[in-house]
Amino acid sequence: MTPESLAREVARDRRPAPAESDAASRYVRQWVEAEAIGAERVSAFVLILHTRGCYWADQKGCSMCGYAKDTLGRSATPAELSSQLARALGRYRGEPYVKIYTSGSFLDDREVDPECRAAIVRGFAGSARRLLFETLPEFATPDRIAPLAASFPGELEVALGLETTDPVVLARYVHKNAPPSEYLAAGDRVRSLGARAKAYLLLKPPYLTEAESIEDVVRSVAEASGHFDALSINPVHIQNGTVVEWLYRRGRYRPPWLWSVVEALRRGAAVRSAARLVSFPTAGGLPRGPHNCGRCDTRVLAAIEAASLDQSFDALDALACDCRGEWAASRGLEPLGVEA
Repeated sequence: MTPESLAREVARDRRPAPAESDAASRYVRQWVEAEAIGAERVSAFVLILHTRGCYWADQKGCSMCGYAKDTLGRSATPAELSSQLARALGRYRGEPYVKIYTSGSFLDDREVDPECRAAIVRGFAGSARRLLFETLPEFATPDRIAPLAASFPGELEVALGLETTDPVVLARYVHKNAPPSEYLAAGDRVRSLGARAKAYLLLKPPYLTEAESIEDVVRSVAEASGHFDALSINPVHIQNGTVVEWLYRRGRYRPPWLWSVVEALRRGAAVRSAARLVSFPTAGGLPRGPHNCGRCDTRVLAAIEAASLDQSFDALDALACDCRGEWAASRGLEPLGVEA
């Protein structure tokens, strides 16, 4: 089975049935996490809205992304989005950093209509200093960003899932809908509009070994850092209903080692330009997330978070555990799973 045929097979069961209005009036999740604005550590209010999700998931979807299962299976109405916002604002405690996700593109009118977008942004105006949302590059346009900038007196931050600057890896293994050049151009466009641009870089997409994935991320940091204000290294975690899970269940994929995150941060920090470089691994230390041997995971995760928040990576050099030798010996010797 080729990566292309496997992607089509997995995509068939990606979308849930259309949700009832009661479910559509509630957001998916909300939490508070550690972040930084410049050198200042702050709290970030994170909100996942209930929308139809990413249109690309209907057509093919990305190999590691299972967020379509958290969507409505249809577009949310303005009234439903208004209810979600009201519920979220009831839990908001003035955190200076706000992150809004839709399991897709906040700037896609099919997910969030323009008037609702402006209302959501206005809801956090006056308290939040920075507001982040995610989008695909084709929606990062002046006509969609400018009204939000007018509604929010703080900094807007537009996040783009670049994943890699290698066009073959991005198209064939990650299954993105656009080449890296469009993501880089979108980053430049966002910055020209006075907003901050952030890129997500994927550590260990399927069909790359641990060693290959580290090299891919480090090269991507070097090539992308001039187009973005921040770069986030996102190690893969196993989400339900994905190509990565299909491989994982057959013993053909291991989530990345935390040592690989450490290596990517250390080496990436040396080749970036002025861009902020961070990593906040999801499901870190769990079997389906990036992990080491289990004995050192908590300590290594804490060091990764501290380095990301403070932009000081020297302490990563002092991390040690017996499993680091196993990581070094095994990182180039993994099965690739299917014919690549």
